[in-house]
Amino acid sequence: MHSDYRAPLSALLVLFALLHSISAFYIPGYSFKTYKDEEQIPLLVNKVYSDNTQLQYAYYDLPFVCPASGKKHAGMQSGRSISLNLGEVLRGDRIMMSDYDLVMGQDQDCRYLCSHQIDRGAIKRAQQLVNDGYVAEWIVDNLPGATSFVTVDRTQKYYAAGFKLGYKDFSPVTGKPRFFINNHLTLVIRWRKAPGRAGDRGGKVIIGFEIYTKSIGAGDRTDTGCPADVHNVEQGLELFIAPNSTQLAAKYPGSSYLPEQDDKDDGAKLTIPYSYSVYFREDDRVEWANRWDMYFNNQEESTGIHWLAILNSFVIAGLMSTVTAVVWNRTKYGDVRNSRDEESKLLFKRRGRRGGSRSPRPREKPLGSLLEQNGGIDREDDLSSDEESIEDITGYKLLHGDVFRTPPYPGLLAPLIGSGMQLVFMATGLLVLSCLGILNPSFRGGFVSVGTGLYVFAGLFSGYFSSRVYKTFGGVNWRKNTLMTALLFPGLVFSTMFILNLFVWAQASSTAMPFGTLIGLLALWLLVQVPLVYMGSWYGFHRRKAWEHPTKTSSIPRQVPEQIWYTKNVYVALLAGLVPFAVIFIELLFVFRSLWQDKSGYYYVFGFLSIISVVVIITVVEVTMVAIYIQLCAENYHWWWQSFYIGAGSAFWIFLYCMWYYFVKLNIQGFVSGLLFFSYSLLACSVYGLLTGTVGFLTAYAFVRRIYGNVKAD
Repeated sequence: MHSDYRAPLSALLVLFALLHSISAFYIPGYSFKTYKDEEQIPLLVNKVYSDNTQLQYAYYDLPFVCPASGKKHAGMQSGRSISLNLGEVLRGDRIMMSDYDLVMGQDQDCRYLCSHQIDRGAIKRAQQLVNDGYVAEWIVDNLPGATSFVTVDRTQKYYAAGFKLGYKDFSPVTGKPRFFINNHLTLVIRWRKAPGRAGDRGGKVIIGFEIYTKSIGAGDRTDTGCPADVHNVEQGLELFIAPNSTQLAAKYPGSSYLPEQDDKDDGAKLTIPYSYSVYFREDDRVEWANRWDMYFNNQEESTGIHWLAILNSFVIAGLMSTVTAVVWNRTKYGDVRNSRDEESKLLFKRRGRRGGSRSPRPREKPLGSLLEQNGGIDREDDLSSDEESIEDITGYKLLHGDVFRTPPYPGLLAPLIGSGMQLVFMATGLLVLSCLGILNPSFRGGFVSVGTGLYVFAGLFSGYFSSRVYKTFGGVNWRKNTLMTALLFPGLVFSTMFILNLFVWAQASSTAMPFGTLIGLLALWLLVQVPLVYMGSWYGFHRRKAWEHPTKTSSIPRQVPEQIWYTKNVYVALLAGLVPFAVIFIELLFVFRSLWQDKSGYYYVFGFLSIISVVVIITVVEVTMVAIYIQLCAENYHWWWQSFYIGAGSAFWIFLYCMWYYFVKLNIQGFVSGLLFFSYSLLACSVYGLLTGTVGFLTAYAFVRRIYGNVKAD
């Protein structure tokens, strides 16, 4: 009764949660924004980030940049926050309107923005960000401002999103490091005629947004505040205030050494004048639909490596397919043939015994002795035939009475399988949408937003499969299983993110989720997903039958013989996990580089990733079948949990791969950044392991049902 009204309510809530994420979405080549001459173009500022740390900060939260004036530009007030979707919030975006004036077609050699005074604390903060390599992200027409680069042979230009806040060099006199702020920006807007009728009416579309930085000293400026010569700069603006010798001498009386810097604010200020230039350049070489291709740097070189990864995965999957085919043929055809041969032999022997009993018996024997003799012969024949049939039933066939025995902790395994199916649905949907081009870099935060929506909606599948597995295990308390499914894995993920958020909050980083977002995620989980899991569980438990097993389970468990070392739980899971890891490890390099090492780039080859993912799932299926067959042949019927471990075994190697990548490839600094890296890596590996473990479990269950469907035991 309850599910009748919860269904439409849950659907409406999911729809409402996803509608907000559609605002930043457009399909490349179809939905474009046109500008006419003299039309104002909004410039949005977002955040600053670095490849050396996981902490991001909102641009207007920096103490050394020009604060928003509150004036209107392009119809919006500066400093006004732009509405964000869930994915943008989770990735640390804080997009606001800026004070920069951009007018289509109007070049500006120099325009003064503001002069901002900062104290010693702000200077120290700026020096830290410059030293850590922070870059700023600005946005024009949904394109991130980019630093332009040219290949060595000067045949190709590519973009890296963002621009440096400043730079660091060393004094030629003292050899000590000096830090300079980039206080003049040259903005180059590349445009072309809009396609179709919009272009005929004078419309233009933006195909590129380049930012070039300069550090210009505060002296020699005109009345407008602009530098006298923007193009020829002799000296940059150093982030430095001379130490107050009098105050330091008073603070350290009698000391022969006085520190050059002191954190105490003595009222000294440094004035930073900010200015910018704007140039509009027509460029017909790039189509509007292909304007993001410049951000995919090293595309040609990486394509060859992607094909190498696919070839590597196909070779490994082909070898595993050969081994799996041998096992499958042996179980499917060999066992059926042997079974038929044994049935014919047994039938022939029984007919022979019946024929012999009808033959004339010697008269000199007494009747009683003849009956006893015949009875003894029949018993001996029966015993010999039974012994022969028992000897022929070896290996996995001996487990027909125990192979479907309920595993330990069935109330935990069933919710894990349900959560795994939820992840399978989400991952499949994301890969399909990415391959179709619906999820692309222009849909900022779309991957996380759509993934969250798919995960919440997949609660139906989670509850359904969890209840079916739970019912198959003989469970009766389906409501308890429903709560475990709806709360266990999502609760662990939410708790982990909340604890990590506390550390990020302490750093005043925009990476921290706002409290309102946490409440929204909590409501989405408890008010939408939990009812969907309940509906799926109710339908799977009450409307569907439990999966039937081909053999009956005996009342007395069979003793498991001593196992070889490589067939034990831990070893077989780790050894089997090496095969899927060998398939995916090359492609993981590109994923890791986009996530951790080169944040100014974008991961775009979802077609390659989809192929690799399919091959990984096929490899997990094949490895699980072979490993479970070996285990059953060793007369070990504890395969339920083992199949889950085998499927998830590659997650262990991926986590070790993350550790290697952290210590060898990355230069992440700070305790919080390291904590975020390892925590998110462990969380991602857990998600992957739960997904592949579920695939392994379902594969093993189908395989075991198939091979024992051919076994006939009295």
